[in-house]
Amino acid sequence: MEKISRRDILALGAVGGAALATGARAASFGNPDEPAEGAINANPAGLSDPGPKNEVLYDQFPSRVSPPPTDVGGMPQFWSSFNTASKRIQDGGWARQVTQDDFAISDAVSGVNMRLGPGGIREMHWHLAAEWAIMTNGRCRVTVLDPKGRAYVQDVGEGDLWYFSAGYPHSLQGLGPDGCEFVIVFDEGKQSEYNTLLLTDWIAHTPPDILALNFGVPADTFKSIPLHDLWIFQGKEPGPLSADQDAVASAGLPPEPFTFRLGQSTPIKSNRSGTLRLADSSIFTVSKTIAAALETIAPGAVREMHWHPNAAEWQYWIKGEGRMTVFDAGPRAQTADFKSGDIGYVKRGQGHVIQNTGTTELQFLAVFKIAEYQEIGLSSWLTHTPAPMVAQHLNIDPSVLGKFPSNQPGILPE
Repeated sequence: MEKISRRDILALGAVGGAALATGARAASFGNPDEPAEGAINANPAGLSDPGPKNEVLYDQFPSRVSPPPTDVGGMPQFWSSFNTASKRIQDGGWARQVTQDDFAISDAVSGVNMRLGPGGIREMHWHLAAEWAIMTNGRCRVTVLDPKGRAYVQDVGEGDLWYFSAGYPHSLQGLGPDGCEFVIVFDEGKQSEYNTLLLTDWIAHTPPDILALNFGVPADTFKSIPLHDLWIFQGKEPGPLSADQDAVASAGLPPEPFTFRLGQSTPIKSNRSGTLRLADSSIFTVSKTIAAALETIAPGAVREMHWHPNAAEWQYWIKGEGRMTVFDAGPRAQTADFKSGDIGYVKRGQGHVIQNTGTTELQFLAVFKIAEYQEIGLSSWLTHTPAPMVAQHLNIDPSVLGKFPSNQPGILPE
């Protein structure tokens, strides 16, 4: 039998999606590669999966169990989840993390999910990496000191951000009535929440006579210090914000706020299919190493096919459910399903598209280890290239190309 080419399948599909006879079965239009992939192109007798399986996990990942016929090749795992991370629980709250040790592809950043009860304190500390965070629930009081001795104290709520440069000492405390929950992103893939420079550790491992000289008080001042770190512990709820701000105001305020209200900011894109909100260094000026977008997508809508030329994308899926396909050279393309609490990762320059596959609003956070957010949309590229050039690539009439969105809508349909 004469070999059927990729061009033959594309041409027949374009004129009506007609199937091509290839032996016992007809290959479908939808994946022109040879051999054709996907269940739609397979002998039904070979599709069963009778072996042992964890039914709960199996049902969570339909796009892994039966990938679209357009998926091709293999790619590093770009799905992870806080839902499978172990919690470290202490009196004032808990935390769980996903670092590069757990999620190999994520070399640019690591993530932490933390909850503090009312009055719960994340011990005074600092990191060797910068800390960026978004509040997902409740209220929290943050304190931070810059290298010129200027202190910043602020209360943050759902949708708010903070950013502390590497080495800036800070603390976090949950406020009543419900405490708080947030997600931290460090600008270093191997940074661990459990490997931080803690106040109590340093005090406990400094001789009392040195402490006395350093602070100008008697050595027995430190006779009751904790001999182990506190990390997260139950404290007393603080008083009014204004009182704490006044107490540290002597050196003046830092020139740039360490917090930002992303959830209440004006969207950079908004239509009937969703919204995109942005916080990079042009808007949240203190955030020099992290840019982020908060993306909300209506049921059935898609985040348009695009890529980021200057940074990888780390995702935190806040609510709803969706499906993401990632494209790379090779060709390689793979699809994965995501739900609340999951984490995704797309390497710099890789094309990707996300669809809301649920019945409720999908919202996720896209974080980039870069100061300036950059995006290139596939439709924008095709509509800003001379139509005859594109037509020769895709065998699409130039008049049809003129119907492609040219205004970078972000979320479709408009």
